[in-house]
Amino acid sequence: MREVKIFLGTIERVKDFVNAVTHLDCDVDIVSGRYVIDAKSIMGIFSVDLSKAVDLRIHAEGTEAEKAMEVISPFIEK
Repeated sequence: MREVKIFLGTIERVKDFVNAVTHLDCDVDIVSGRYVIDAKSIMGIFSVDLSKAVDLRIHAEGTEAEKAMEVISPFIEK
């Protein structure tokens, strides 16, 4: 499992993010406080505070984890 911070601040970024992670074969979760949301659920993402960075958990190892990191790289908080 890998964990990174991402920032999704706008509706457009949320749509782009969900479109990107939907094609991954692994599970991806967003963690905001005590809430864990399926990152492939656009409705779930809109239930968290998007004005702050959130933690993203990628449930994969090896090449699948590398592929996931490549897909989400535009959303990683700098």
